Amino acid sequence: MARALTADQLRVLRLTAQHLAGEPAGGIVGAVTRVVGVQAQAAAPARLALRARVTGIGVEDVNRTCAVGEVVRTWAMRGTLHMLAAADVRWMVGLLGPVFARAHQRRREQLGLDEVSCGRGMAGIERVLRGSVPLTRAELVRRLGDEGLALDLRSQAPAHLVGYAAMRGLICRGPEVDADEPTYVLLDEWVAAGPAGDRDGALAELARRYLAGYGPAGVADFVAWSGLPVRDGRRAFTLLADELVEVEVAGTVLCAPRSLELDADPVCPPRLLGHFDSLLLGYRGRDLFVDPVHATRIQAGGGYIRPAAIVGGRVVGSWRLDGGRNLRRVVLEPFGPLPAPDLDGLRRDADDVGRFLGLTLPLPGSPRSR
Repeated sequence: MARALTADQLRVLRLTAQHLAGEPAGGIVGAVTRVVGVQAQAAAPARLALRARVTGIGVEDVNRTCAVGEVVRTWAMRGTLHMLAAADVRWMVGLLGPVFARAHQRRREQLGLDEVSCGRGMAGIERVLRGSVPLTRAELVRRLGDEGLALDLRSQAPAHLVGYAAMRGLICRGPEVDADEPTYVLLDEWVAAGPAGDRDGALAELARRYLAGYGPAGVADFVAWSGLPVRDGRRAFTLLADELVEVEVAGTVLCAPRSLELDADPVCPPRLLGHFDSLLLGYRGRDLFVDPVHATRIQAGGGYIRPAAIVGGRVVGSWRLDGGRNLRRVVLEPFGPLPAPDLDGLRRDADDVGRFLGLTLPLPGSPRSR
């Protein structure tokens, strides 16, 4: 019989799995591994996701970890750019890359990148990057032009070609240069070789990692988070059946690793989460964390997830950095009045955002903002 849990218990378990409650992650690579991959369409939010989970790190610590290849940015879950632990890149790209390469085929063809053009592009990218220093997209496209493959930098074709090459396991992102501009490198020259494995093994491992970092959760949550077809989600949970225990929350049956301590009750401190935080991208729905009345204040439309302020494991508002290029303060936009202890906790976390960024960023209402 499935163990019955309350919504509050489920919330605490998921926050603990995410290292947003209880013990912080044991370093940057540990945090990335726990959440399986940090959404990294933009560099700044990816860094903030790590700040919330790892104590005492700064921006430069994250940058160094990326620059030496301990974590790697490439296309993974949902066909979007993620920061992955280097040890996970090959098997995850091998599993997910073909799925999303097929899904994006029609758009590539609309951009003039049919199968023949993509093949020529892959061969050209390999010739250009073999033994090269990391190249920005513009530099890579210019070199491809010298190879006889002309791409218009003003179009989406270059982005789709490099995305395809990454999904096929040819390239990944290298270090970033000025103003967070990405560079590209050959995967074989950036990430150590690893065992190929089989698809079922990779499916099971992805679900195992997901449930460790997001559980308890269901197949529908895993499918929404990964972007895999439903049949793959069901197959993954079936492969793990002996490792899982069922829990029930408000009539819904979810799965968790057998090793999970279901009675843990850690403190959930106030947190300021950045854009696209893993907590809000990890499930089919967000009602457990965001009151539906306020849902559009966190996601107004499309896939854009705003920064979220959480207290007691619930989103109580959004926030932003204000002050132009100098980013001088944190501006909190609460859904309603907040008790003084909650505001004090968010001010402390705003101070830590400032420490992380190397700036002074008082939350309005704190002594330093008066």
